[in-house]
Amino acid sequence: MAQVNLALGTMRFGSQVDERTCFDLLDRFADAGGTLIDTANCYAFWTDPDGAGGHSERVIGEWLARRPGGRDRVCLSTKAGAQPVGGEDPDEREGLSASAIKSAVEDSLRRLRTDHVDLFWTHKEDRSVSLEETGQALALLVESGAVARLGASNHALWRVERARRIAADNGWPGYTAVQLRHSYLVPRPGAPVPDQEHRFGWVTDEVLDYVATERDLALWAYTPLLNGFYVRDDRPLPEAYDHPGTTRRLAVLTEVAGELGVTRNQVVLAWLTGGDPAVTPIVGVSNAAQLEEALAGAALALPRELRARLDAAA
Repeated sequence: MAQVNLALGTMRFGSQVDERTCFDLLDRFADAGGTLIDTANCYAFWTDPDGAGGHSERVIGEWLARRPGGRDRVCLSTKAGAQPVGGEDPDEREGLSASAIKSAVEDSLRRLRTDHVDLFWTHKEDRSVSLEETGQALALLVESGAVARLGASNHALWRVERARRIAADNGWPGYTAVQLRHSYLVPRPGAPVPDQEHRFGWVTDEVLDYVATERDLALWAYTPLLNGFYVRDDRPLPEAYDHPGTTRRLAVLTEVAGELGVTRNQVVLAWLTGGDPAVTPIVGVSNAAQLEEALAGAALALPRELRARLDAAA
């Protein structure tokens, strides 16, 4: 069975998506050869009156407990650093101190019902804590066997590089993956990431060059399908994409999808997974049809001339 270069996004699992549907989707994904399951300790705190996360990790853990041998067939990816910690300030998060990281991982392992996660991400920056403190805490997790690999999500590229150099200088395991927002459409330079306060959550040409050069570094992309915009008229396009280049790229994307007899979503996924550097898209689904479309897109190989047309549109 061919490996599926697609991560199943589970942000809404256990909250907006009910348990039975979650189990069915996880079963179908695994049976189709999918191995990468992406979650976070804070999913989905915004659906809970108490602001508590953990819903997604719990339902994945329950699924694993009911699927004999299932843990050996999947790669679990989870994150910490963005879970609200209560109090009067709703924007106050757990952060990336050594104690916060240790506590978050212990809680995630308990909810996921496993003794290790395959890829652990620092979910967002915490500039109140030194990179040395965070790096050492992450290294201890790897040394203990609780974590296999480390990734940085929504971090400025210069801080990822600095953290990697600190880790190398100290003989610690460093980040080997970055996770940012990326799709076929390109935002305006300097535009803020939708629903976030920072401007460095995008994949840029600099990021692509960095990942292509640092061959030990993988690139994961969240929101690759722009929350359904490519295939649903009722989904608005974020304001960051409101510029002439979007019109030109959408026209070419529509042409290519028509020539191949597939959806625009599937072309976008094929474009991401088959590029250089290859990108692992994280696709959130809530029903079987969405999952089947995503799996077909990840398996689609774009002819060279069609990829060139897509790349040339600007």
